[in-house]
Amino acid sequence: MKALKLSTLAVFTIATMANTKIPANQDTEPVEKNCGITNTSFKAGEKVGFIVYYTAAKIINVAAGAGSFTTTLEKLNGKQVYHVEGEGHTLPSYEWAYKAKDIYETYMDAETLLPLKFVRNINEGDYKKYQNVSFNRSANTAISKEGVFKVPECVHDVVSAVFWARNIDFNLLKPNTDKVPVKIFLDNEIHTLYVRYLGKETITTKYGKFKTIKIKPSTIKGTIFKDDDKMTVWISDDANRVPVRVESPIIVGKVRIDMTSFENLRSPMTALVKKN
Repeated sequence: MKALKLSTLAVFTIATMANTKIPANQDTEPVEKNCGITNTSFKAGEKVGFIVYYTAAKIINVAAGAGSFTTTLEKLNGKQVYHVEGEGHTLPSYEWAYKAKDIYETYMDAETLLPLKFVRNINEGDYKKYQNVSFNRSANTAISKEGVFKVPECVHDVVSAVFWARNIDFNLLKPNTDKVPVKIFLDNEIHTLYVRYLGKETITTKYGKFKTIKIKPSTIKGTIFKDDDKMTVWISDDANRVPVRVESPIIVGKVRIDMTSFENLRSPMTALVKKN
């Protein structure tokens, strides 16, 4: 059961889903050629909630976890930053099988949306891990308790990439054709991930019916994901680019993450066709 890591999945999946969908310059050139991006999709005060469903063997289908992303505007070393905290936990009804509560945080430069600090605090059964990474943008290094690591100029963490990616104009991409890379710093390593734009689709969740943008990102090999290119993500087809649904096979079974609530969005949720 430990292999499931459902609360980590809730935060990490949503992060990873968009980490790879960062076509800063829409011609699939390396992201390093265009680090900064103008934020038009979110604002301080935004909060998005989600729930995690786990299925296996065609007979198990349970709500196993929940969580949220919250955004505030703060100061870090004299610089204005967006502080985003992603929290995921198993539901009380599922704690008999596995109990976990994980927190992922990023502090992004408010001008470029590049991370200056990343914090990960994992509590999963008997497994605990705390990581605090500072990014020195002038030296292109990432500093953790394990040492100083050279990183690419435009590298992201798993949370900052989500919010950076939400500002991409997917209308400029070709469905089923464009594949765009992004570099992520995680566990003291650089990972190059990719996303393929699949087009637009209207989907129905328990919250309601949404117009969405459909993408298929790769994931980091060696984690809980079964394959590195089987995840599918749907984000709201409006100015907010809010994750609406994520689906992916994992080592044991399959997971679905659905958006359940949103507050203080920057723009009206015009992607919502009908609320249930």
